Amino acid sequence: MELIRTKSIKPYQRLQIFRLWNNEYPAQLGYSDLEGFEKYLAALVNPINFILRQDKNLLAWAVAFDREGERWFAIIVGSGTQKKGHGTLLLNTLKSEEPSLCGWVTDHERYVKSDGSPYPSPLGFYIKNGFKVLSDIRFENEKLSAVKIIWKP
Repeated sequence: MELIRTKSIKPYQRLQIFRLWNNEYPAQLGYSDLEGFEKYLAALVNPINFILRQDKNLLAWAVAFDREGERWFAIIVGSGTQKKGHGTLLLNTLKSEEPSLCGWVTDHERYVKSDGSPYPSPLGFYIKNGFKVLSDIRFENEKLSAVKIIWKP
């Protein structure tokens, strides 16, 4: 297994991350094409990417980036490799490099993935890994209902 830290993602890696994103996140957050996903990536300010792979297979991806004066992050772990410590490895790597981390996390079980399977809320995972839930700060729109989480050492 190899953990790659990079500011820029190679085209084949972008394609793998795009597929992982569409397979693992709630369906309504999916991108219909790679171009849309690439626009999302291009808009991230000061991104640092972490790619966890075995051989040439992408297992998980994390990115930290600047937004509104804070350091934010996103993590995706492939469902076939969840509960094996990969998410914790990525979080611990992010924590070792960042002074704090913010994220949006669903705090309910109403979403489904693109294959129709339930999207389980990862909130418990983040709490277990030292994040604080800011219950009074929410992101609400037609695509997503989420609560803000923050980690500080």
